[in-house]
Amino acid sequence: MVNKRNQGSSYDSSFKIGVMPDKKQMNKRGWIRIVEALVAIMLIAGFLILLMDNHKEGVKDISAKVYMTENAILREVQSNSTYREYILGMGDEPIEFEAFDISLKNHITSRVPEYLNCTGKLCDFGVNPICDISSSEETIYVRSVMIAADADTYDPKLLKIFCWAA
Repeated sequence: MVNKRNQGSSYDSSFKIGVMPDKKQMNKRGWIRIVEALVAIMLIAGFLILLMDNHKEGVKDISAKVYMTENAILREVQSNSTYREYILGMGDEPIEFEAFDISLKNHITSRVPEYLNCTGKLCDFGVNPICDISSSEETIYVRSVMIAADADTYDPKLLKIFCWAA
């Protein structure tokens, strides 16, 4: 006897439980999961970068600009023969900025940008090579230059410029 149910119909595998999908379907699923994982990693990394950037907004690093300004001022003073003679003619005692020659003081203050406050000090290198100022609550940027000799005199002096944000 012939089973009438199976007569004339082809065997349909879609009704069978536990059948493995085609290879094409498996490859598509794998690529989709890889793309999903990469997108998730990129979202997390972007979020972390945004968090780190927000913490740095309050702190601006002006040190490079300040040091460039100080170096430029010191190079100008060092290369000016009038200022060199004045500095080399000073005694062995440290000289504060207020006691500088008026033309030297005006030269330095005219080169200082508005966002900085600066002062200077002139010291004898042999007596006081440290040549510092009283400490402050501010972050102080310091550059110095040694003016050692001219045609007639050898008496090394240290000119320091101290700057901080205004």
